[in-house]
Order: sequence, then C-alpha cells, then structure tokens
Amino acid sequence: MNPRERLLQLSAEKGASLSGLSEMIGRNTTYLQQFIRKGSPRKLEEDDRRVLAEFFGVPQSELGGPEENSYEPSRKLPLENGWVDVPRLPLSASAGFGTASGDEMPFDNFRFSHRWLREQGLQGAKLSAIAVEGDSMEPLLRAGDEVLVDQTPQPFRDGIHVVRLGDNLLVKRVAAQGGGRFSLLSQNLSYPPIEVLADDIEIIGRVVWKSGRL
Repeated sequence: MNPRERLLQLSAEKGASLSGLSEMIGRNTTYLQQFIRKGSPRKLEEDDRRVLAEFFGVPQSELGGPEENSYEPSRKLPLENGWVDVPRLPLSASAGFGTASGDEMPFDNFRFSHRWLREQGLQGAKLSAIAVEGDSMEPLLRAGDEVLVDQTPQPFRDGIHVVRLGDNLLVKRVAAQGGGRFSLLSQNLSYPPIEVLADDIEIIGRVVWKSGRL
C-alpha cells in the first residue's frame, strides 16, 4: 500500500479529518487532501511525516519514510496536539567577551507546539537552545537565560545572533557595516562595539526567543 492510500486508511480508522491533520502539522487545511488526491507534494516532509506517524502510532516507513528512520511509538498524540522537541545544547554563548564552545550533544529538550511555532513564524525552522553567560546584553538577556537559535539558512539581516569568533561563542546584536565588515554590539553600553571582518566570524543563527527567571 502506498503512503497516500495508507494515510487515507489511517485517518478513516482514527476518525480524523484530513483538514484537522493538516492543521496539526502546521499546514493549511487542504494540504493533506492535495497530497492524497493530487499527489502534491510528491512526498511528505520529514517533520510532517514524523508527527503523523506519532499520532497514528505507526512506523514512518508506512508514510513514505525509510525503514531505518521508522518511529517506534511509545505513545499517541491527541489530534489537537503536535509537538516539536528542540534540543538544549550544553553550550554557553557569552554576552561578555567570549566563552569557548564545547560539546554540542543535546542533554535535554524544550517542547514547543507546532501551532505556537507557526504563530511565531518558526514552522520548519532549524532550532536549538543554548544558555547565555555574562552581562553585556542586559537588560535584554541576562546570565542564565536560555535562547532559542534559528539556524535556518537565510539572507543576513541585522538582529541578535549567536556568532563564533575564533574558538568563542558570542551572543550579540550584529549589524552589517558594508564592505564586508560587521559590528558586534552589546545592550550594556559599558561594553564597546567589536568590529570584525565577515571572514573572521561565523554566524551560527538568529536568536528568536528567550526564557529566563524573573
């Protein structure tokens, strides 16, 4: 049975509408109907397939995924839910003068709903969470805050980013100065701007959300 037929069968068995399932994965209400009836898209995106497989409690291979990535369900998600686990990395981005980057294996996750991510314009974004050290971005970011970093490839625009400068990770407001130069700016005016060439830094991702204690 091909993935389209299987998805239609599963939705009928579950009593779930295609429009409701489409909303669950953060798509427009006709998305899965078009996938089944018109073959567009040709195959499900990996994140969409994973959420649907979790909801139905089936391996991803039944929905077009490779066998080696099949999901072995431990629970089933209710229709109104659909979650994305964002890895928390044991890294700190310094809001001061830099901290060495370390192990990038996740130690935990933040869990966000598909709906919330869609409302924030982050559906399908490549996200991870890291901690902030130092005081140069106060009061916007404080030591101990965790920031959500979007690593989706996209054209650069000024804003708060995590950057790698040498062996150090920094969280700064990054502003393009033209001529292949950038300024790394702090919120705390006690810290002077850092002027760098484009070749001297790697922009890891844009900071799109923060969490922290009051």
